[in-house]
Amino acid sequence: MIPRRLIAIVLLSSSSILLAQQGAHPANPLTLDVVVNDKSGMPVPGLTQQDFTILDNKQPQKILSFEAVGQTASPANGPAIILLIDAVNTSFSKVAYARDQLNKFLQRENGKLAHPTSIAVLSDSGLTMQDAPSTDGNALMAYLDQHQTGLRTSRRSQGFYGAAERAELSLRSLTELAEVEARRPGRKIVIWISPGWALLTGPRVIIASQQQQGIFNSVVSLSAQLRQSRITLYSVDPLGSDASTFRTSYYREFLKGISGPSKAQFGDLALQVLAVQSGGRVFNSSNDVAGEIERSVRDANAYYVLSYVPPPADGPNEYHAINVQLARPDLKAQTRTGYYAQPPGPNH
Repeated sequence: MIPRRLIAIVLLSSSSILLAQQGAHPANPLTLDVVVNDKSGMPVPGLTQQDFTILDNKQPQKILSFEAVGQTASPANGPAIILLIDAVNTSFSKVAYARDQLNKFLQRENGKLAHPTSIAVLSDSGLTMQDAPSTDGNALMAYLDQHQTGLRTSRRSQGFYGAAERAELSLRSLTELAEVEARRPGRKIVIWISPGWALLTGPRVIIASQQQQGIFNSVVSLSAQLRQSRITLYSVDPLGSDASTFRTSYYREFLKGISGPSKAQFGDLALQVLAVQSGGRVFNSSNDVAGEIERSVRDANAYYVLSYVPPPADGPNEYHAINVQLARPDLKAQTRTGYYAQPPGPNH
């Protein structure tokens, strides 16, 4: 059974559930940031509203607004990039490797970045974030050099309890990041450089109903917070091809949104799961971390912003699957996979 202290983890967002549910009512438009990729995985610019169809729980929805953000967008008006080095869930040697790869990325094009970028570090003491983004890669590396002390292996206990502590810190930090970014306008791409926290899920892990309710509350809250903050999360694993196939693929079992507490498992809060569900991607098969960061940032060069009014929910925290279809069968849309809808309030 999951230790009782883990109830604190799965209930970490329950106090903000009411706040997170704001904007999930049917009267409020739901905004989608949609990347369209061709067969080679390259973003495709130049599409029009007529090329898109939004399905909410398999039902077509009227597109309320449409904006194409192309490669000529001014960096000041484009998405913000947040590069997060996770020293809690990553070994010391892999943190050092990730830092070198990050330096390689930042030094491309003589340190001139296409989008406003900031650095964040997750360490034993929590999340440290850069106040102001910059398009100067050299300045960002100087900031990272000043925070070298944070890039060390977590000193927390090992085994199941250690994994639980690291997961707790990671999820609290993700929540903190979402709360901070909710106060800033526009889209944000968060590239979390980490193998992720433990899934704490398996045949020997028994979850009590109270813990399942807590996990479900956290899933609902984080889903809403990431959506309202317009955060697209990318998972870049510095272990790359050195990691086991099982570890890098097991998260796929939890990609489908859960409809209620009885379906909840701690794997539903995995970094990779949250990344895919937010409309981002998971990179875990290559040791070219700099290249994977580059591919993540590339999704910021051309994308589309669509909105629609979601249908009313029959009850609280009702899961709705989102599917964006394209007129051209050779293209694929990459966006948020779902959300938790709320019934109309007394004023609706």
